[in-house]
Amino acid sequence: MNKYAIRAKENFLKGYNCTQSVVLAFSDELDIDEEVLLRLASSFGGGMGRLREVCGAVSGMFIVAGLKYGYSLPKDIEGKTEHYKRIQELAASFREKNGSIVCRELLGLNTKTSSYVPSARTDEYYKKRPCPDICGEAAGIIGDYIMNYEK
Repeated sequence: MNKYAIRAKENFLKGYNCTQSVVLAFSDELDIDEEVLLRLASSFGGGMGRLREVCGAVSGMFIVAGLKYGYSLPKDIEGKTEHYKRIQELAASFREKNGSIVCRELLGLNTKTSSYVPSARTDEYYKKRPCPDICGEAAGIIGDYIMNYEK
């Protein structure tokens, strides 16, 4: 487990959502104010606003990848292609370890949506949720990618 995985797990246990937990773990790697990072990531928790779609930890992994390696020119087909390849590889790594990149599937939920009200973070909540470990997995994957990419 790399330092980013540990940080992401700790961040989730502090009360940040999955996306915020992963993105915040990389605050020292990114030249962006922490409050801006947290606000940027705030909409993606719970599989995008608790819609239980793409896992928030996976979204956080993608946000970090975009901030580190993303493209910005609309006609940069080579840059866009390279980045989408990177994103698909990161998703495949996460899916290989966890079986899915979809929040509701990772949580074993039958319904597609849930209430927009966040669950209370109690001891019971943490006992039944894999989210801290999932945040660690996502941060570990992108952390390893960064360490290997920049060698």
